[in-house]
Amino acid sequence: MDFLKVSGKTFLITGVSNRKSVAFFSAKVLSDSGAKLIFTAQSDEHFARIEKLFPESEIFILDVENKDQIESLGIKLKEKDVQLQGMLHSIAFANFSEGPKPFHETKLEDFQQATNISSFSLVSLSNALKDVFSQDASVVTISISDTRATSYGYMGPIKAMLDATVAYLSKSFSQFSEVRFNAVCSGPLKTSASAGIPGYVNNYLFAEKLTLRKKALKTTEVADTVAFLLSGRSSGINATGILVDAGMSCNHFDQDVVNTVASN
Repeated sequence: MDFLKVSGKTFLITGVSNRKSVAFFSAKVLSDSGAKLIFTAQSDEHFARIEKLFPESEIFILDVENKDQIESLGIKLKEKDVQLQGMLHSIAFANFSEGPKPFHETKLEDFQQATNISSFSLVSLSNALKDVFSQDASVVTISISDTRATSYGYMGPIKAMLDATVAYLSKSFSQFSEVRFNAVCSGPLKTSASAGIPGYVNNYLFAEKLTLRKKALKTTEVADTVAFLLSGRSSGINATGILVDAGMSCNHFDQDVVNTVASN
């Protein structure tokens, strides 16, 4: 039984960097279900990596800091008469080159760049692609769980902005379409991108102890949720953040963890 019913439908996938990324596993689920995929790559090097992973798919160079490239993507897809049933927005960046800093020492230029790439790019891309989305297309972005990890720094407020952006895009697009916008709010994952966040490994190990099953969240579990939200099976879900964290959010005071800390 084809539960997702995405066979023959076309989806735009951003953010595939390697075989460990949420975007890769999400694309794999869709591809295995018969969907047609179009990818974006930030650079020629990135293009080559995606081409090896998905050799039969079309790939477009897209740096979301380049407004002309965003507009060009929309124009090119329209010229090709592409109709997108969905888009995965899995793009984020923060400049941690100077190492971890207290939040109050955040540089304005770093905050603005991270906001543009990690949050506002969803607005820019959605606007550029509005004419190639099907009437009932689904757009999904990757956010974070309800944690406010200190080491996550200024990306915490930016992800909160992304969550709010999902709701306002849903409201805005509802004026002329049934396009849906949702976020998958993931707990800590073992990905290459997350490894670049200062202190993340310790957060990941701590989060595993807080899951109800005492096993870390799998990237494939997040990807399965993404695929569901991109499919028509989730047609009743809109302007929502779906929390995927293996129960961590209800278990911040796990008794074993509390006892361990209290005994030290």
